[in-house]
Formats: sequence, C-alpha cells, structure tokens
Amino acid sequence: MISKLVAKLKNKHFLSLAANGSMTVFSMITVGLLYRSLTAIDNGLWIFFQSAYVLLDTFRTGFLQTAIIKFYSGAEDNRANEVMGSTWFLGSAITTFFLALSIPAWFILPYIDISGIQIIIKWFAVTFLFSLPNCLAFWSLQAKQQFDKLLYIRIINQGSFIIFIVIFLYTEKLNLETTLLSNLIGCLITSLVCLFFGWTEIKSFSKRSKTCIKELFNFGKYSVGTTIGANLLRSSDTFIINFTLGPAALAVYNLATRLLEIIEFPLRSFLATGMPALSNAFNQNKRSEVANILKKYAGLLTISLVPVSIVAIILADVGIGLLGGGKYTHTEAANIYRILMLFAIFYPIERFMGITIDIVNQPKMNLLKIFLMLTVNVIGDFIGIYFLGNIYGIALASLLPILVGMFFGFWILRKHLDFSILGILSTGITEIKLLFQNLQSKKRKIYH
Repeated sequence: MISKLVAKLKNKHFLSLAANGSMTVFSMITVGLLYRSLTAIDNGLWIFFQSAYVLLDTFRTGFLQTAIIKFYSGAEDNRANEVMGSTWFLGSAITTFFLALSIPAWFILPYIDISGIQIIIKWFAVTFLFSLPNCLAFWSLQAKQQFDKLLYIRIINQGSFIIFIVIFLYTEKLNLETTLLSNLIGCLITSLVCLFFGWTEIKSFSKRSKTCIKELFNFGKYSVGTTIGANLLRSSDTFIINFTLGPAALAVYNLATRLLEIIEFPLRSFLATGMPALSNAFNQNKRSEVANILKKYAGLLTISLVPVSIVAIILADVGIGLLGGGKYTHTEAANIYRILMLFAIFYPIERFMGITIDIVNQPKMNLLKIFLMLTVNVIGDFIGIYFLGNIYGIALASLLPILVGMFFGFWILRKHLDFSILGILSTGITEIKLLFQNLQSKKRKIYH
C-alpha cells in the first residue's frame, strides 16, 4: 500500500504542483519574516531589486527556456547534447554581456545617490552569474520531465535563502545587505548542488554547434519578445490604474488579482508538464498527438475550473476579508474578483494555445499574439475608464485580450493542427468522466 502511494506521488503532475506549491509556501514565509524584520524602506528596496531582477532576467529566461524545451524534449542523445551545449553557450554569452555592462557602472557607483540603482549595480550581475547553472539545470530537467528533481531545486534554493535569513535574524544582523547576501548565497548553493549532481549537463558544452546556436537564437529572439510582452500585459493594468485612478484604487484592484492565484497555481503547474509533452510529440512528427495533448490539458483544466470559479464567486467576500482585512470588505474588491474569476475560465485555452504556437515553430506568431493582446488590453482599459470612471471598467475590459488571444491562437494553430474549441471542451468533459470513473473503481477495490 505504501509503495503504491509513493509511486502515485511520483506522478509528474503532482510533483509539478508540489514544486509550485513549495514556492508559494516559502514565499509566504519569506515575506512574513522580512516584513516583520526590515524597515519599510529596506523592504521596499528589496522588492524593487526583485522586480528589477525579474525584468532583466527576462532577457535570459525568455530567450532560452522555451527554446531548450522545444528543441531538447524527445530529441535523440546526440541532438539533445548539441542543444544543451548550444544553450550553455548562449546562456553564458547573455550572462557575460550583463557582467560587462556592470563593470563601467561600478566606476560611477559613488556618484549615484539613488538607493535602488545602487543596489542593482552592486548585486544584480553577481547574482545573475551565480544563478546561471541553476537556471540551465531547471530548464533541462523540465524538458526531460524530471519534476522530482525540479522540486529538490526549488526546496534547496528557497530553503537555503530562508535559513540564512533566520541566521542573520537570530544574530540581529538582518538588514537589506544581509538579505541580498542571503539571496546570493542561496543561488550559489543551488548552482553548486546542480553542478555536483550533473543536472546542468555542463559537459555538453563541447557538443555545441554554430548551426544549433543559430537555430536557438532565431527562435529565442521571438520568444524573449513574447516573454517581455507577457510581463507588460500583466503589468499594464497596474500602471494605467495608478496614473488614472490613483494608488488607492490600485490597492483594491491588486487585492482582487492576488486571489487569482487559486487558478494561476494549478495552471502554471500543468503548463510546466504540458510543454515538454507537446514538444516531445512535435519533435517526433506526431501532430495528431500534439492536438490531443492540447485538447486534454486545456479541456481538463477549463472544465475543472468551472466549479472552482462558482465557489470563488460565492465566497469572494470571505476571501477578500481574509487576505486584505476588514477595511477592504466593503470596497469593490470582491466584485472585481468575481468578474475576474468569471473571465479566468478562458485562461487554460488561451495559455495552452500560446505555448503550442511556440512548439509548432511559430514563435513570431506568438509574439504577434501577445502584443495584439497588450494593445487590445490598453485600449480596452482606457475605454472602460472613460465610460465607467472606476476599476470596474478595467475589470470588464480584461475579457477582451483573453478572447482576442484565444481566437487568434486558434486561427494560427488551425493551419498546423486539426482541432476545435468545442473539441477542447468535449475532451475536457471526457477526461473528467474518466477521472471520476477511475476514482470510483479504486474505491470499489478498497471496499472489496
């Protein structure tokens, strides 16, 4: 019985959920410790550094992550080594570029009196360097669908960071500098562990080729734009609300969007497991299987989210009260959350179409899709504010980019795959029925 339970826990979907879940738990612990220990200014500067790091890291992650999963998954050993070696070359080149930029910045550091810029100059480049093996190991393991090892990487990285935070807190030396140092040490420890266990596949560096480097570069130049565009799409509402309706309205709207984690958490997990499966099938020229995987993942998640959304809509006031406190219970936050949860049902179809467009070798079209959604979102936001004059206009306008992205993605993919949106929904219903049938059969075996 125990061995069967352990085998089930090694399911890639469970492990992906566990990896993302551990990140959420560690993140909450870290935020709790830092908010209670750092001054408001130091905490704000730490958040600023994190935001800047994520934005700058987009150039490496966006350039390489999707590319390595697409070309590595399902490839023969020689081809896989060539892809990994070429990825190491490009990752090293991007990292070296940012290191080179930081050198002249160090000379002008004494003349800069903006704290946030000082921190970026002092800490970004070295953190970026120490995290390179960690990133390459993570992408390689994701491509190979070894999600148990991904879970280990998450735990080592965030766990070591928290351990050093606690040590500095216990010795009464916790401040902004020691927080940044803890983050740096966590990256270094994780990278060293990845190198020690061979998860980075650094030995494949000698297998790189000019042809493969060029192939990855040509793909990555579009995927990095897609990643940047996706980040802008997520942050455009924030900037528009802040500069038109003010920070108070932004706080209310942001509180509602935070609760969308109930959908984003499983969606990220299934995207992580679905991308290598799609890539594997496409690299083996099994286009019908690519379509089936798309329908299965997107359909199952969409149908599963319907009851989740209904419950969330009913209990919106409770969720807002628990997360934001009593002062937000009588604001628009709960109704905004209800609107967003209603529209979020379409997220799985739109997101899975997006990664599938990349998988079928159309990164340029995915880039166009993201910036089309961004344009529609910005225009929709201003129209919503013009007619309603509040954050309801922003929330209602959020449906437009989702629908545009979904139908544009469908139009692109129909040129390469045989499927339909109704087919996605019907496949999802079938998968739900099969899931319940399997559960019922297992119950009967237990009782008999």
